[in-house]
Amino acid sequence: MYFSKKSAEPTPQEETPIWSCSQAGCSCWMRDSFSFEQDPLCPICSSAMVQGSKLLPVLKKH
Repeated sequence: MYFSKKSAEPTPQEETPIWSCSQAGCSCWMRDSFSFEQDPLCPICSSAMVQGSKLLPVLKKH
């Protein structure tokens, strides 16, 4: 017997402004819209964060 799996609808993505950690060994990042500070510090290692962009799924705002 063969059960076909319906193909999932592709998630729309867009270039999103983010903050990423400047420390080489830390991979922490956050969306700019989720930051509470003008120049946030990394919540994991407390290093400075730098602005950038990333291709991320679009979030629905309720």
